Amino acid sequence: MTDKAISPLRRRLIEDMTIRRLSPKTHYQYIRHVKKFADFLGRSADKATAEDVHRYQLWLASIGTSVGTANVSATALRFFFKITLKRHDLAEELISTREPRRLPVVLSPEEVGRLLAAATNTKHRAILSLAYATGLRASEVGSRKLTDIDRDRMLIRVEQGKGKKDRYVILSPILLAILHEWWRVARKKGWMSPGQPWLFPGYRGQHTSARQLHRIVRLAAGRAGITKRVGVHTLRHCFATHLLEQKTDIRIIQVLLGHKKLDTTALYTRVAISTIGQVTSPLDFLRKMPG
Repeated sequence: MTDKAISPLRRRLIEDMTIRRLSPKTHYQYIRHVKKFADFLGRSADKATAEDVHRYQLWLASIGTSVGTANVSATALRFFFKITLKRHDLAEELISTREPRRLPVVLSPEEVGRLLAAATNTKHRAILSLAYATGLRASEVGSRKLTDIDRDRMLIRVEQGKGKKDRYVILSPILLAILHEWWRVARKKGWMSPGQPWLFPGYRGQHTSARQLHRIVRLAAGRAGITKRVGVHTLRHCFATHLLEQKTDIRIIQVLLGHKKLDTTALYTRVAISTIGQVTSPLDFLRKMPG
């Protein structure tokens, strides 16, 4: 599809997403998938038929598209058909597949300790410590502001996290000391200039990006001799799992993580090794029964 042909549709799609306050990331994904569908058709997407939708989904499967990507495509096209084109018949043709539920990679407390010790500088240590101590998502770690740190209540405010929800997470005394040390170093180097809002300033007035955060984690993991595939989200998994192993109520963990459903948090019960290890097998009970 040519840019001239897609322009009116793209403009209307963008307007529909803007009205519904969808995030910039969602804008990008929806536009990309609608364009990919139009490129497959070789004509304007508003001329699609039910058979076209069927052929496209079959093609995605045939080229080995992951379940996650195929589901994002279906969500994007469903929005485009239902909201922008008012073609509910086409929206109903789209199939979403249940994605395989895999257990997250979790480091032991000893491995986390080695990871934090392997941080190359004060900023990296502060970032890794914040991620593990709070269970924040990568985007939430990087975008924290200085004003989010509430030392009086020992809380950190997370404004408009996933699902456009505000929440608070815990601020431990040790984390506060680490963050204060980072602030002192950054201020001395001129990185905390007046009006600069970010806890972890990046380039050109922006905060440290998620890509940079992942690089910091992988660098520390390499230095610590950790061979598991880790990222910022790994520390979030560690936070939840280690709290569960310390017998923290799962509903409290749910609130701290910002999960909408308890079922999502319950995934960590499958990787809480120390908790599993404390369960007595029914075979052992059987052997204790009088003969």
